[in-house]
Amino acid sequence: MTSARFPAGVAAALRSAGWQPGRWDIRQAEVWADTLRAYVSPGGHRHSVFPAAVEAWAEFGGLTVPAAPSPGRPIAPVAVHVDPLHGLHMARTLGDLGRALETEVAPLGEESAGQGQLAIDAEGRVYCIDHTGDYYMGPSIDAALEALTTGSRPHRLTT
Repeated sequence: MTSARFPAGVAAALRSAGWQPGRWDIRQAEVWADTLRAYVSPGGHRHSVFPAAVEAWAEFGGLTVPAAPSPGRPIAPVAVHVDPLHGLHMARTLGDLGRALETEVAPLGEESAGQGQLAIDAEGRVYCIDHTGDYYMGPSIDAALEALTTGSRPHRLTT
């Protein structure tokens, strides 16, 4: 089975993680949405929840996508775990990123076993926040999954 949506290596990595076209677990996405809406940080910060995030969680949530086999790249490919609760305690950080970008931002998951936190904005664009800075991973979750799992160089956001 091939997918015109993803390059062959990325499609294979997604399939090995349990993804298939049409995958849609809206019940789990709603549980995550409710959990994030209910969370309030000690400083009073709350998460944003919006359709682009819920749709990404419904299609890819719970998957751990391994690095895709690919030719040499500038950055090592990484595995991605799509689970917004990895960012539960990042309400302030994600709120700050959203204000800087002039949009809402919600948690998406993590890459490299917690080395970077992934976030999605109201337009479906994906970002990675790690100890070295904030990065734009692509205009959609599809593009971000491809970039992360194949080792494409992200665009660093400037302040």
